Amino acid sequence: MIEFILSDACNACGTCAEVCPTGVFDAVPGQPPVIARAGDCQTCFMCELYCQQDAIFVGPDAERIEGFDAQTTRISGLMGEMRRHHGWDEWALGGHYPNQHWRMEDVFARARAAAE
Repeated sequence: MIEFILSDACNACGTCAEVCPTGVFDAVPGQPPVIARAGDCQTCFMCELYCQQDAIFVGPDAERIEGFDAQTTRISGLMGEMRRHHGWDEWALGGHYPNQHWRMEDVFARARAAAE
């Protein structure tokens, strides 16, 4: 579930609010968005993946906020881990973290076939 936004790292681009499928965020022009409906978070990690500033942290528990501490999480290197491990943006270079999201189309095709 969405844990926090680092206001000092956020550039207020609003991308997280745009990509969130459940409308967890309220956009505030010129300011970091507000986590307005944390309970609606489905832990899809879209906001964290699209945040190029690594200002958002989504905890792994989809049922509850775990209470991750922002400073400890930042120091631990967890900020940006989702983008890094999925090979997004600057992490796509060098081939160490290849972006394999294209493989999901096969999973979706099998799910569609099973539903029919």
